[in-house]
Amino acid sequence: MTQAPATPRRTVRRHDREIIALALPAFGALVAEPLFVMADSAVIGHLGTPQLAGLGIAAALLTTAVSVFVFLAYATTAAVARRVGAGDLPAAIRQGMDGIWLALLLGAVVIAAVLPGAPWLVEAFGASGTAAPYATTYLRISALGIPAMLVVLAATGVLRGLQDTRTPLYVAIGGFSLNAALNIGLVYGAGLGIAGSAWGTVIAQCGMAAVYLIVVVRGARRHGASLRPDAAGIRASAQAGVPLLVRTLSLRAVLMIATAVAARLGDAEVAAHQIVLTLWSLLAFALDAIAIAGQAIIGRYLGAGDRDGARAACRRMVQWGIAAGLVLGLLVAFARPLFIPLFTSDPAVEGPLLATLLVVAVTQPVSGVVFILDGVLMGAGDGPYLARAMVVTLALFAPVALAVPALGGGLVTLWWAMTLMMTVRLLTLWLRTRSGRWIVTGASR
Repeated sequence: MTQAPATPRRTVRRHDREIIALALPAFGALVAEPLFVMADSAVIGHLGTPQLAGLGIAAALLTTAVSVFVFLAYATTAAVARRVGAGDLPAAIRQGMDGIWLALLLGAVVIAAVLPGAPWLVEAFGASGTAAPYATTYLRISALGIPAMLVVLAATGVLRGLQDTRTPLYVAIGGFSLNAALNIGLVYGAGLGIAGSAWGTVIAQCGMAAVYLIVVVRGARRHGASLRPDAAGIRASAQAGVPLLVRTLSLRAVLMIATAVAARLGDAEVAAHQIVLTLWSLLAFALDAIAIAGQAIIGRYLGAGDRDGARAACRRMVQWGIAAGLVLGLLVAFARPLFIPLFTSDPAVEGPLLATLLVVAVTQPVSGVVFILDGVLMGAGDGPYLARAMVVTLALFAPVALAVPALGGGLVTLWWAMTLMMTVRLLTLWLRTRSGRWIVTGASR
């Protein structure tokens, strides 16, 4: 008997189940990542202010160094998902191994740059004379874990492409727990101070990478995929990652410009900006979890040659993005007076913070759609367009943001400029998805 075609309602329910199954574990894994720095901060904070300041500088440098290579996760997810959709699991895992080998190569390059350059990097970041030695110590030791961190990114992309976001969640929880235990034991039990915290982080990151490699290697052996490095495959992974690197650097430039402008507005404004940016990043985790589901689902549909399925999944995820944005926006708007006292009791900071958070609340639905469409185009392997669109966005945002102090604007005005940036992103992404040019089917783009 021929199976009846799925009704629109059944199709929507199927998409919803897929999105929830992938997005919820992805959100948990995303939230677990910043907990590494929080655990380090909680332990080192009791050693003294110079040590904590040193950690802050080193952690900012490490976070920047690793986040630049987030394309290892994004590009690998899309490439692996396409091959899963095409029904070729050995090729999917082979593609994932190419991404992991690329991560190891990039990690070696970063170590070679950071180890000798650590003192200069810390000085360039403006560290005080008392904090600089601690920052240099933490940075040099933690740099040894950068290859493991990049392997974690690439292997996470492999598993996401295989439609598995639960394993990254379990690994992230295990890594955080190990990191916290090692920090306490090495800092206080072994008396190693800030060096003990750095070694704890390195060990935890290496442990996470080892678990991922075990999972991927088992999958490769099960499906007969080669584990050897393939020059052509590694080169292809790098080429796919370059546009996403440009996109990421452009987005980082936007955030750096916003912080630099906030610093020119005054101490109270930059303090409030930092709180707003922290909350904005947390909200982004929730929306990015749906986008990650989009990367995996869209890649699989296109790999299977299902254009209609890809369009339908895109429409449903946009609806999810709007709904999530509305819920988060309402939550921020009504909860502002409740959580502001958790961050500051300074009236000079509370005033601009209260008003700026309302801007963030109002624009969450826009952010929701932007994150989803970004994930859809990543899943489609449309990196070159994403790079061009983000460069255009940066070019439009920079002069507007830099003009805020000259025009007498405050923090609220700056965050309206941030809203303009997100609106430009929405327009460029919407035009692309509407055109249908992102829909390229097959095992590779």
